[in-house]
Amino acid sequence: MENKETGTPPLIPSREGVFKSFYNETYFERHATFMDEKLMLPLWSCTVSMFPLGGLLGSLIVGLLVDRCGRKGTLLINNIFAIIPAILMGVSKVAKAFELIMFSRVVLGVCAGISYSALPMYLGELAPKNLRGMLGTMTEVFVIFGVFLAQIFSLQAILGNPAGWPVLLALTGVPALLQLLSLPFFPESPRYSLIQKGDEATARQALRRLRGHADLEAELEDMRAEARAEHAEGHLSVLRLCALRSLRYQLLSIIVLMAGQQLSGINAINYYADTIYTSAGVEASDSQYVTVGAGMVNIVMTVISAVLVERLGRRPLLLAGYGICGSACLVLTAVILFQNRVPELSYLGIICVFAYIVGHSIGPSPVPSVVRTEIFLQSSRRAAFMVDGAVHWFTNFIVGFLFPSIQEAIGAYSFIIFAGICLLTAIYIYLVIPETKGKTFVEINRIFAKKNGVEIPEEKKEETIAAGPPVPSPAKETSF
Repeated sequence: MENKETGTPPLIPSREGVFKSFYNETYFERHATFMDEKLMLPLWSCTVSMFPLGGLLGSLIVGLLVDRCGRKGTLLINNIFAIIPAILMGVSKVAKAFELIMFSRVVLGVCAGISYSALPMYLGELAPKNLRGMLGTMTEVFVIFGVFLAQIFSLQAILGNPAGWPVLLALTGVPALLQLLSLPFFPESPRYSLIQKGDEATARQALRRLRGHADLEAELEDMRAEARAEHAEGHLSVLRLCALRSLRYQLLSIIVLMAGQQLSGINAINYYADTIYTSAGVEASDSQYVTVGAGMVNIVMTVISAVLVERLGRRPLLLAGYGICGSACLVLTAVILFQNRVPELSYLGIICVFAYIVGHSIGPSPVPSVVRTEIFLQSSRRAAFMVDGAVHWFTNFIVGFLFPSIQEAIGAYSFIIFAGICLLTAIYIYLVIPETKGKTFVEINRIFAKKNGVEIPEEKKEETIAAGPPVPSPAKETSF
């Protein structure tokens, strides 16, 4: 790593290089020598992998938090896991401790793991059924918008340079601070208040604030019916959820959706993007601006998905998205293999990258956050989101850990694997996952009950509706 002529670490212009240079300079101050590649590579890999590892941890504790503290309370507490690491990363350069960045990425991962489950749960339970899809996709819209802002601020001309990166990392605490100041003025989830706490007065008050009118009986009765239907179940643990035949296809569906989302090649596309841009004649220093352009396309298409999800439904967007992604992966394989012989194919490579981003943005990226809220009732939603989050972060970690080795072993052919995963995920969605647009949680549950072979007789449904007001059931089991 050391420059033999000047005795200084090499200048690496990339944003990754800025942080590696900080690691190297800090190591030099401690040991009077620069890191060699054998130490830098595992240290940097560890730094990168800490985030999904923290996300996995956050997904495992979110179930306990949302039941004990509520959806809103969990989100408020979660701000601690964003503000503290933002401060630590902001002072890491002054403290000359790259360990603060590594530790902070774990804590930020915990924050992301909790938010990934608690926020869609909160929005899905607040929303009326005719807007549940749009509000559900808002989580992904603002995640992508946040990524886009990060791409802007991390440009070398702004904060992505040796002087500005501490400020860049500290900025991650600003959204959390805004949420901490504003969220107390929002109501708790009405479904949580009524179904899990048995507090209909608080649920009614929250609904009145959210809907702006007094005609709430139909929606309240829907919540009462859900509470009566699951009263005998209690709150399911993860182990019990995995063992229940009546929830078999719901559980399998969220595993397939989350694994498909992460294993469909989005990380590989990001990995190859700069190389593809350079092959097409884009200067290395300008590729960051093309990346920002791709981020803008991502935002626009995700917003379009948020509008279409209530018009076209969930299934069409998922199927179209995976179809576009799989096709882009296949074409990109051919481009990478033959662009040395036919240089003009490099431009087709850029089109494939943008096409993949379009496909992922309209289906695989935003829509699963809607579906996972809709296919579970209140008693099983907590455990389901723990499984969902664990699969999401574990597959994220696996891709980041294994993809460089796969890419080195088979090169461009790795995109054929991703195309196959897109195809298999689309087939599962077509055969198993029903359209949930415009349906209540109870109606969706009855559709899955038929698939699970435990169809609820219509007369039994009539009896439960006539059974009177719900009696809140205690949380009999722990998170696991």
